[in-house]
Amino acid sequence: MLNRVVLMGRLVADPELKTTNTGISVTSFRIAVDRSYVKAGEQRQADFFDIVAWRSSAEFVCRNFSKGSLIAIDGQLQSRQYQTKDGQNRTAIEVVADNVSFTGERRDTSGTYGNSYGGGYNQASPNTRAANTYGGSQAAPEAPAQQPPAYSAGAPDDFQAMPLDDDLPF
Repeated sequence: MLNRVVLMGRLVADPELKTTNTGISVTSFRIAVDRSYVKAGEQRQADFFDIVAWRSSAEFVCRNFSKGSLIAIDGQLQSRQYQTKDGQNRTAIEVVADNVSFTGERRDTSGTYGNSYGGGYNQASPNTRAANTYGGSQAAPEAPAQQPPAYSAGAPDDFQAMPLDDDLPF
């Protein structure tokens, strides 16, 4: 069976780190994901998704993201049943995050968005997921990468001709 969800959106509120009775860190937060199409004469619509992150991943999210931050999530869709205080049965559908990553922008200390950088956190490897445990270590954000030179003003001598034989290297 296959159960993978990949989302990129903005946090609608600051994530709050909580701890279970057994001392495990957890956070639940919601992200808004813009739809890829806009009907003529209407505003862009967004869908809202509930996300749950556990252990080091939860700590990573709470330490590095806040309301409005752009975040990438890779995880699994999970549904659970619960009962409200007035006795009504409800179903919650949420994404349990396996990987949480920074995206193409970084908020600087003044609260504005600046240059791009990569980085993220891989919460669990396939072996630890099978054992229902979460592990791993936080990947430190990388420095901005140097952009490759633009070849818009390049000369024909900048490129090599490819041989046109039928022996392809792959």
